[in-house]
Amino acid sequence: MNTFDEIFDVVDINNNVIRQASRDEVHQKKLMHRSVHILVFNSQVNLFLQKRSLIKDENPGLWDTSAAGHLDSGEDYLNCAKRELKEELGISVAMDEVMRIPAQLATLWEHIHVYKCVTNNKIKINKQEINEGRFWSMPEIMQSIKSNPKIFTSTFHLLFNDYINKYKQSLP
Repeated sequence: MNTFDEIFDVVDINNNVIRQASRDEVHQKKLMHRSVHILVFNSQVNLFLQKRSLIKDENPGLWDTSAAGHLDSGEDYLNCAKRELKEELGISVAMDEVMRIPAQLATLWEHIHVYKCVTNNKIKINKQEINEGRFWSMPEIMQSIKSNPKIFTSTFHLLFNDYINKYKQSLP
């Protein structure tokens, strides 16, 4: 599907659907909508990060969570997470929801559900969606955030501070 044809549910501050709109309208008017982010860990507790494609309309060329995407109109969060994991990384594995982030400027007005999984399966990145990707150690991520924070998306900063950094003792 062409991104111009995508239809999203527009939601209110409480994540209730109020209408539908095109992706373009949602992003141009900064309307609240829904998305998922998936954190893919390997058994060594390294986190796969993706560098977003340079042709993306949001955050092109920045490092982000393992996989992410918008919910299509009428789609639920878990099915979207499964679809995005398969489309972007070529894997299908069990996931657990680990947190929810309300819509705000830092999330680009997205209500986000965050999932995590652990796998040693071979990841095959979708070059139309992702410029590059690799597993990072937690110390490497922390050092990169300190030394060069602008290479990461604002949503990744939120997720790292609110989940990964707080729960690193029990990850994954």
